[in-house]
Amino acid sequence: MKQLVILALSSLLSFAASATEVPELGPQGDAAAGEAKAAVCAGCHGADGNSATGGFPKLAGQHAAYLATQLANFKSKERDNAMMYGFAVGLSDQDMLDLAAFYAAKKVAPGVAKAELAARGEQIYRFGDVERGVAACAACHGPQGKGIASANFPSLAGQWSEYTLAQLNTFKSGARQNAMMNGVAVNMRAADMEAVASYIEGLR
Repeated sequence: MKQLVILALSSLLSFAASATEVPELGPQGDAAAGEAKAAVCAGCHGADGNSATGGFPKLAGQHAAYLATQLANFKSKERDNAMMYGFAVGLSDQDMLDLAAFYAAKKVAPGVAKAELAARGEQIYRFGDVERGVAACAACHGPQGKGIASANFPSLAGQWSEYTLAQLNTFKSGARQNAMMNGVAVNMRAADMEAVASYIEGLR
């Protein structure tokens, strides 16, 4: 247990240091304007940012800066997704900020974790896995999965386990690039990814 705590604390300290490198937020979005622009997004992500299935992520309650960053990454193809590129390519910077503000103001619908996966999922989320070199998720995403807005660490609480698991697999394979998350996911076993994804869905 002592080793687990040390890993979690060291991860938190290293990630906190990186948070100081995040630039201050620029212009802010207009949630009212974003609501009108979000009509085209509703088919996949729901009218209020709560998607109906895990094939599409919930956007409600996500940090505005993170959402705007992801839209910019889709537009530049830094994050490769043909469907999202088709939507993002025509967005201006202000459009992205407005959409982000709209979804950030919404409340994420709570999810439910699978009882049989809860214990292992909580272990990985809160303490990581020292033997496999997996850092604690809570170090960046917080004990309740709310993330750290100032560091651009996303909120995870309530997210569909199907979506979270899919993203962990893309980080593990390198299909989605993020040095921090690639380093975490590459050492995770499939069963542990499934467990932590389920635990995250139950956070609120």
